[in-house]
Amino acid sequence: MKYYPLKFKPILKERLWGGTKLKEVLEKPIESNITGESWELSTVSGDISVVANGALENTSLQELIDKDAEAILGKSVVDRFGKDFPILIKFIDAKKDLSIQLHPNDELAKERHDSFGKTEMWYIMDADPNAELIVGFNKDVTKEEYSKSLEEGKLMELLNYEPVKEGDTFFINTGKVHAIGAGVLLAEIQQTSDVTYRVFDFNRMDKNGNLRELHTDLALDAIDYKKKNDFKVSYENKEQTSNIMVDCPYFKTSFLNLEREYLINTIKRDSFSIYICVAGNAKIMALNGEAEIKKGETILVPACTESISIITTGAKLLEVTI
Repeated sequence: MKYYPLKFKPILKERLWGGTKLKEVLEKPIESNITGESWELSTVSGDISVVANGALENTSLQELIDKDAEAILGKSVVDRFGKDFPILIKFIDAKKDLSIQLHPNDELAKERHDSFGKTEMWYIMDADPNAELIVGFNKDVTKEEYSKSLEEGKLMELLNYEPVKEGDTFFINTGKVHAIGAGVLLAEIQQTSDVTYRVFDFNRMDKNGNLRELHTDLALDAIDYKKKNDFKVSYENKEQTSNIMVDCPYFKTSFLNLEREYLINTIKRDSFSIYICVAGNAKIMALNGEAEIKKGETILVPACTESISIITTGAKLLEVTI
């Protein structure tokens, strides 16, 4: 098969806290006023991405991997993850505050849910004035202090609040209590996992009038109770080069600020490459085909691709590899 840069149909998710920025800012095909997530690249069961362009249109990502794993993923990725696609890409629009939550590490997730853990990063694409995130605690706490604050409805007093603006980037490792605040639109790069421990949800009701499930007991042994200033990502913004943002065991993300054509030798990576457009537009060209990308779109370049040329007069891209 002659593989080319692949675009996928967005998987749109209504959420209690969702809004309209995915439509208004990123031009997603949305009718609802409470769409909170657009899953761009996924092999989560029940939410598997489907190709939107070229000869492979309407083929699922999992089907491509099952048929030709090394060509799509890269041998080194197959050696680590088999035929499991290890990355999940989303855009998230929080019109209202998300619940306070955290994610377990690989060991706990495997033991309890037969899943990967969920290390993730966020790139802020749009933020209302005074918008903020919750990331970690504002002091070291004990498990007992945390539990007492939860029982007394005082958890918010222990949490760390971070004001945000476009371009800010955050790395959320497992165990870190966090929440996306109202007015934030972001791109999320994460391990393939949908395991979340919700610990506080502002006593909100779902559409059926029920309180949403909390995971109080499961969270106790998964939380990192230390105050750590390890979440704000500093990165350079040099033009026409790869600016490293995050390099962790689960993914490597770089920032590309391009003003003209940019050539990349991809074959030596032995990994697929993902391009998420966060501003402007571009065309990604390879030997066997090409795909256009604009703000709010994502492209997967299969690992077997020898090189690509990004043609643009102005684009900002997140590049993700393993």
